[in-house]
Order: sequence, then C-alpha cells, then structure tokens
Amino acid sequence: MLIDSHVNLHAPQFDADRDEVIARARAAGIRLMVNISDKLSGFDKVRAVADAPDIWCTVGTHPHEAKEKPDLTAADLTAHCSDPKVVGIGETGLDFHYDLSPRDIQAQVFRAHVAAARETGLPLVVHTREADDLMGDILEEEHAAGPFKMLLHCYTSGAELARRAAALGAWFSVSGIATFKAAEDVRAVILDMPEDRIIVETDCPYLAPVPHRGRRNEPAYLPEVLWKLAELRGWSREEAERRNEDAFFALFDRIPRP
Repeated sequence: MLIDSHVNLHAPQFDADRDEVIARARAAGIRLMVNISDKLSGFDKVRAVADAPDIWCTVGTHPHEAKEKPDLTAADLTAHCSDPKVVGIGETGLDFHYDLSPRDIQAQVFRAHVAAARETGLPLVVHTREADDLMGDILEEEHAAGPFKMLLHCYTSGAELARRAAALGAWFSVSGIATFKAAEDVRAVILDMPEDRIIVETDCPYLAPVPHRGRRNEPAYLPEVLWKLAELRGWSREEAERRNEDAFFALFDRIPRP
C-alpha cells in the first residue's frame, strides 16, 4: 500500500484541478493521503478535502501562521478532534528561517499543540527549520511532562536533533528532498533514522522529487520518494512499501488499517 502522509490538497495551487490530481494519485496506487492543516481559520477547507473515503486530515497551525492566533489553546484544537476524520495535530513547530511569526509566539502556539496531542493521543506533526536547539529542548521538556506521539515531517534538520527526537520515540518522514542532488546531508541523516519509524510524504504542492523537480508536486509522485528511501536503506521496493505501511499505521492509529 502506498500512503502519502503529508499533502496540502486544499492549497490554492490545486483549485483548478483538485479532482484530477486526486484521480492521478489513485491511478498511481496511492491508497491513503493525510491532508495537513496549516491554520485553524482554514480548517474547514482542509476538512472538506477529507470527505473522500481515502483522505484524512489534521488540525493545527503552521509556525508561519502562529501570529494569526497567539492565544491559541489546546481546547481550540481538541474541539475538532471528535471528528473521526481528524487523525493528527498540526502541522506545528518552529521556523526560524523565515520568521513569519515572532519566535516567542511560535513556541507558545507550538506548546498548545503539544498539549492537544497529549490530551487526545493523536500524533503531533512537527515542522522544524533552523531551530534545532530550541526544538530539542521543548520536545524533551514537554515529553517529560507527559508523553505524546510525534512525527518530524519532511526532516531536513541536523543529526543531533534527530538523535534527541528519536530518543523520545519520534517518527520521521522523508520527502522529495531526499532525491535532490545537493541533499547529501539529508540523506546522511536518513541512514540513521529508526528503521521502524520512517514514513514518506510529498508535501505537495511543494518539493517535487527528481525527475519532476521544478513542477508542482502532487501525490502521484510519491513512488519516487519511496524508491529513493529503499535505495538509501538497502531495502527492496516491496520491503520499503511494507515498512512504510507498518510505520504509518503505528503512528496514525486512528485510521483503520485495510
């Protein structure tokens, strides 16, 4: 089973042909997709995509959008979690590359998401960029206060943060960046990820893998990511597919396994 753990099918880049993109994904063998929330104010559009039987969704606010509601609470998030189609909290985290929201607000909103993940038992989908030290500190501090499941999605941060997160039981997802010629540092970290806690994603419409780089990304391109992961880890394609499936359902355990 091919599973895209991180899509943004509600994004405006898909407004003209969303149904066709989803049809191409199914034709390519993608059996499940998780549509990721980027801001609470846009959740209704995120959830509408998940009306399809093979698409699920999360609820949360990306660090770029944290300034939209600095006083966000766990209750604001958990209010949506009785919906069985909501299977995760996020994406949330820290992005100190663009700093589109103040750093203290990013951290404050991130901790509200952690509390929601802890309360609901749903996995936390974490975005982290150029914030390794603080991200590691927050994850360790919050985990000590009460465990929660977490996914460090589209992981491109350093080996030390990966080690710290893995020690807390984190899952990691690999994206099309793994296929980029200049991404040797990313591939090196992938080699050390826990073999039973690696999943794949497209993060479409962003980060199209080689040989589609430069185009709008879409879920139909996921096999290129999975086959690169298989190559890096020395797995057959069948083994990579099985491992991805097992790791995905262990993390997103609200989704019934077919």
